[in-house]
Parts: sequence; structure tokens; C-alpha cells
Amino acid sequence: MIYEETLAALIKPLIQAGSCGTPSFSPDGNSLAFTWNVSGSPQLWLVSCEGESAWPRQLTALEDPVIGVRWSPDNAWLAVNIAPGGGMNQQIYLIRPDGSGLQRLTNGGRDNNWLTDWSLDGRFLTFSSNQLDSESIDCFMIEINVQGAGPVRLVNRNKGTGRVQTLDKTGQRAVVGRVENRSDNNLFLVELPGPAEQVGRESLLTPHSGPATSGQAHFSPDGTAIYLATNIGRDRMALGRVGLAENGLPGPVEMLAGREDAELDQLAVAPDSGELLLVWNQAGNYRLEWFDPATGQTRPGPALPAEIVVELEFSQDGRRLVLWATGSTQPANLWLLDLTTPETEQRFRQLTYSHHPAIVLESLVKPEAVAFKAHDGLTLSGWLYRAPGQAEPGPLVLSFHGGPEAQEQPVFNPTYQALLTSGLSVLAPNVRGSTGFGKQFANLDNGPLRFDAIRDIKACIDYSVEAGIAAPGRIGITGGSYGGYMTMAGLVEYPELIAAGVNQFGIVNFQTFFEQTEPWMAAISKIEYGDPDTQRDLLHDLSPIHRIDRVKSPTLVIHGANDTNCPVVEAEQVVDSLKERGVPVEYILFPDEGHGFRKLPNRITAIMAMVGWFKQYL
Repeated sequence: MIYEETLAALIKPLIQAGSCGTPSFSPDGNSLAFTWNVSGSPQLWLVSCEGESAWPRQLTALEDPVIGVRWSPDNAWLAVNIAPGGGMNQQIYLIRPDGSGLQRLTNGGRDNNWLTDWSLDGRFLTFSSNQLDSESIDCFMIEINVQGAGPVRLVNRNKGTGRVQTLDKTGQRAVVGRVENRSDNNLFLVELPGPAEQVGRESLLTPHSGPATSGQAHFSPDGTAIYLATNIGRDRMALGRVGLAENGLPGPVEMLAGREDAELDQLAVAPDSGELLLVWNQAGNYRLEWFDPATGQTRPGPALPAEIVVELEFSQDGRRLVLWATGSTQPANLWLLDLTTPETEQRFRQLTYSHHPAIVLESLVKPEAVAFKAHDGLTLSGWLYRAPGQAEPGPLVLSFHGGPEAQEQPVFNPTYQALLTSGLSVLAPNVRGSTGFGKQFANLDNGPLRFDAIRDIKACIDYSVEAGIAAPGRIGITGGSYGGYMTMAGLVEYPELIAAGVNQFGIVNFQTFFEQTEPWMAAISKIEYGDPDTQRDLLHDLSPIHRIDRVKSPTLVIHGANDTNCPVVEAEQVVDSLKERGVPVEYILFPDEGHGFRKLPNRITAIMAMVGWFKQYL
């Protein structure tokens, strides 16, 4: 038997493994700004793209995490998003590329602010904020000069949430994505307002009936078209094009490239050639493909250095491409591709090296893709991580992703590897409502259909037992955010089948969620969950808190005090109710975290507690 001290020594290095991300090129393409958590929480770093990889230079050493960065095209500033206390009231700051001149642009306080991007001449920065109306996220632009911030102008008002997706070369037009209801959005062509104008004129780019999603969008280099990822008129995301007339008005969406077995996850436009680099997601398996808009032909892109593409970006001159990538045994890192070499010779070069002391990455467990049937015959899928050396049915943890508009993928997950090191297998499913499998599948859990999603929990249990992976009576359940909701729903619905649970910042009561979450989040969630004004009975029946008396299994609850997405009241209801009934329950509340845990000491505490909990009860 492994002693607790030995187990902790094995697990802690996994939790301490680092993560690099959010890359942004310098104007000359010779350097990259990015975030790295080597200091304990994500901070701003710079690294050279020239020659052999060198040690990066740290620009910030803040108490709060830096969660995004964009380098100004005139090289004067870096714009960064900082999350006070890890919460959603993110603020936007400017800092010089040499690390000097840090200054806040946004108002501070409780406002939610999302950094988007610079105009191509560096004159202004765009961002989204709820500073005008707590129930909506509007788009703004702020003039930037050598001293820092100038006047702020409203770009457009949004019912729901809005974000500037891309700007044209002139800095006079933008594409804005607007979400009024989750799993259904639109893109708009917006003329940016002048100093004396209130808001710019907007034109709808993506008219449609029924739910549809349009994702990333980019102007063509000559500004005569907009390329976009969309599932308008089809089930899976594909490449579309909207032509722009001389008067600026958009034409219809024209579909250019699609696949029946994969979704278009991302796209980027090479600024020199105008070719598009497409990122296809086939049930969590990624590959790159070039698309030539002049001929409509595709050809394979370069081989990926890791399983999952998080983000990619061209340098302004088109000479280089940066890839933010991760995999089941690879911490998130940045990789560089030299596009000036012949395609047959192009290989991604690793640029950053996320720290992983005392971890042999090759020894970590890679998952296998599995598929099984739900109660109604629907095919579900997931990723199975088998504990090393486990030949007979044994303890298993079901892990449900958040969202629910998200997809479980084989990314580097220290929690899973820590559970595996402790002899616990993991099944991470994609139940109905997950994205990546078409819009029909993604909308199968809306409103009253959520009862079927809860039944999918039992399908996961049945599959694990029938396949000889899990031993009955030794199955646990966990998840964060919406995954926390599924955790509590599973503990309520299947108390005889689930032996223990770990609820991480999950919803438990839709009434209190709608009352106390961010108002803009409540406004866009009524189709997804149910309308609190007209479907109170449905939301009551879907809320695990109203059947909490069925919970028998020991439950660990972990939450951040600054979480305004799933407010702390969600955790408190669970803890108080289980204590009253004498069900074993423990509560960990982090005073310096929001919706998720970014600081290293807190992540160590949370994951060690989870592993210990499941070791004790499974």
C-alpha cells in the first residue's frame, strides 16, 4: 500500500505542472507575448521567436492572474486582461513592452470587461463590457495615445452578450458576434462610430431561423469578404463566406468547405497570401487544412505537435504562425511554424516549455475514445483513462465537463493524472448538450430535455460496469460549473449507484442561480435551462436542491468566494442541507478565487482533497 506521504509526493508535481497560452505576436513577428503560471498564477511574459528558444522575460508579478494579452500594432503597448481575485470582474490594463507604465483602462469595481483587439494602426483598442447595463455586454472602443488612454466610445449595444470578432484594415468596420440565447447567435457588420457619433450602423451577416451558431470571423485581406465558421443550414460547423458589395452591404452566406464527420473549430487568414488555415475537430481529434479561396481547393496542413489546438495566429507579415496546443500528456505550450520554408519541410518548433518538474510526461496515461448508447439509443462518447495496472473492475470517477456548451477533449489534465496515480480510473463523457458533435446534439438538453441529459449519467455508469471497468459500489462523480450541476443531479437521481461526489462550483438551485448570477448570464440562459418567469415548475424540478434528501453519498464541495457566475449560495445550500441530515460533507471555500481555481496553492489544496476524498470512499 502506498503511504499518504508517498502518494502526496507523486501527486503534487502533477498539480504543479505549468501552462503557457494566450499568444500575441509583436508587430515585427520576432517576439511573442503570452501568459505563464510558473510563478503560481498566470502572469505576462515575452519570448523571442528568433534562433533557438531562449528563457522568456517576465513583465508582471501581480497578485491577480493575467488571463489574456494583445500586442499593439504600433509596438507602443500591450493590453492585458486581469481578473481581480480570480473573479469575472476582469479589468483591462496597458503595459509597455519593457514592463513599465502599467495603467488601468477600465473602471474597476464589479464591471465585467473582455479584451478583444486593436485596430491595425494601433489607434484604438476594442473591448466588451457590462458597464452600461448589467444584463448585457456591449462593445466599446478606446483611443490610445503615447500617454495611454483617450476617450471611450460605444461601438454598439447588444441584447445579450457581444464581442468584436475582427476589424478590417481601415479600422472603420468590425464584425461583432452577439449571443441572445446560448447555442444561438448572430454576426453583424458594424461601422465603427466617429468621435461625434453615438453608435455605428450595423448589418446582419447571418440571418437564419431556428438555432444556429456562427463562430470565428475574419475579413479577407482586400476587405471584400468575410470568412466565418458557421452551421447555418447544416448540422456541423463549416467554412462560410459573406461577400461585401461596394456599398458595404453584405450578401448571403455561401458555404465553401465542410465535413460530415467533423466541425470547423477555428480558422485564420494568412495576411500575405489570403489563404485560410482551417482547424477541424473530429470528436476531439484535431487536424489542420489549408484552403485556397481562389480555387476552392484544400490540402493537408502541417502535422500537429499535440492533440488539441487551443488557438492559432499569423504574424502580421505572414512569415510565422504560432500554435497554442496541448495534449493528454503534454502541458499547454506555444509552437512556432516558419512559413517561409517549403511546405514539405515545415515543422512546428516548440517555443515555450511549461514546467513539469519530477514528471516523466511519457509515463502519463493517454485516454482511449469510447462510445456507448443512452437509454433512448442516442450514441454518447467519452474519453476513458484506465488506472495503470488495473486489469479487473475497480474504482472509477465520472468527470463531467462544464458549459454545458463544451466538449471533453484529451487535454493535459492534472486532476485526471492525479486520480490515475492513486489507482482511480476516469471516464470523462460527452453527454447530450456537448458541443463538437453538431448543433442537433448540442441542443438535446435544452429546457425539459435536460432530464434526458441526467439519464445519460446512468448510461455512463451502466457502460462502465458492463465493460468491466468499474466495480459496482466504487463509482464516484465530479465536475465543475455545469459539471458540478451534473454531479449533484447524479447524487440525487442515482444514490444507490454513486458512492461519493465532489461538487466544484456547481449549480444546485436554478432559482437562486438566476437571481444571483451575473445578470447578463441569466439573460442568455433562459433557453438553455428554462425561463424563471414562465417555467418556474420546470426549473424547480430540475434543481437538485429540492431532492437533496435522496443524497446518501459523502460529498465534498469546493467553491471560490469571488464566483459571480455560480454564486457561493449554490455551495452553501448543499453543505447546509447535507449537514442537517448527517450525510458526510466537507466544504472548501477559497477567498481569493472566482469561477475556477488559478492559484497554485489553491489548486494543490483542491486536487489533493478530491483525490483523498475518492480514495477514502471508493
